[in-house]
Amino acid sequence: MDHHPRPDAGPAVPDPAGGAAVPGERFALRRRGLLRGAALLGSAAAAGGFGGLAAAAPAHAGPAGFPNYRYVRDAFAGPLRYNPTGEMIFPCVRGVYDKISNARGRYYLYYAPHDAPGGICLAYADRLEGPYTEYPNNPIINRFLQGKATVSHVSSPHVVWNAPTREFYLYFHGENHTTRVARSRDGINFTDITPILSTRLVPNTTETSYARVFEHSVAGKGNRYVMLFMGAHTIRPGTRKIFWGWSPNGWDQWQFAPNPLVSPAGDGLTDIAAPHLLKRNNTTYVVYHGNDGRMRLTEVGNNFDREVHLGVFHTPIASDNGRVASPAFGTDGGVSYMIYEAGPRLGARICVARAV
Repeated sequence: MDHHPRPDAGPAVPDPAGGAAVPGERFALRRRGLLRGAALLGSAAAAGGFGGLAAAAPAHAGPAGFPNYRYVRDAFAGPLRYNPTGEMIFPCVRGVYDKISNARGRYYLYYAPHDAPGGICLAYADRLEGPYTEYPNNPIINRFLQGKATVSHVSSPHVVWNAPTREFYLYFHGENHTTRVARSRDGINFTDITPILSTRLVPNTTETSYARVFEHSVAGKGNRYVMLFMGAHTIRPGTRKIFWGWSPNGWDQWQFAPNPLVSPAGDGLTDIAAPHLLKRNNTTYVVYHGNDGRMRLTEVGNNFDREVHLGVFHTPIASDNGRVASPAFGTDGGVSYMIYEAGPRLGARICVARAV
């Protein structure tokens, strides 16, 4: 069974994005010890931070000056044809209008069911805000892995455009302990499914999944890409933590750090997952969700050598049913958006929010 930090039991183009901050929830760490007197970036929102669907209120800066986000709509206007488990997770949106011809829409949204049988799915729209139209032949990858192997489920898709090869790379997991990559020229038909990450490559882990990959160079690594992923760690405190790896090309030659990049203890939590990389203020951050249903922000620095916990990044509103998770970000017409999961772990839906 797939695992997600949860309260009930527990981009187009990448863009700086953020959400509501709650005062008094900051904790600073450095690798190998506490960071005394760390400068805490930004200020928490003392009011208006919970947004909702009420009339617009003045925008308050989130941690490190990131904007707040307000719910706009559910990503899909109606029921989905392929919906075997009644829930969808891990949205990833890519602008394809400048990359391929005859695209079904300007934006492709990738997502998946959480539990078995899973299935990597596609939808499309001409506006990042949606609504999105379901691809009629979903899933585009199923649990039989094109005859190479059979797993109980596949889930958590993340897609990047690899400019040197002019291909889309799709990362996904199945089972929970293995992350794979596939390639495509059109963003729909993916081939060459290849495992690139498993628990045997990261010591003291029992799960390695929910991976997202970004172009980002780290000094001394000779890399072009980094991967952020969730690892279920056998070393306490906390269980599910954020780990990372790096690759020169995004396809192979992956290496993985043995120790967590971000741990839940700094947020007073036990589990965190589904990280996304953000850049602002000439530094680098990771946003992720925790087992209390809220998203949080941690500065890791451009060389991934810091762990400065900055507090709550985005908080559920009433329609989110107690949980917001797995954010992805993008801009359209100069407007910043966050696409995210809302709802309990086994009943989540995909939502769109706009920066305010």
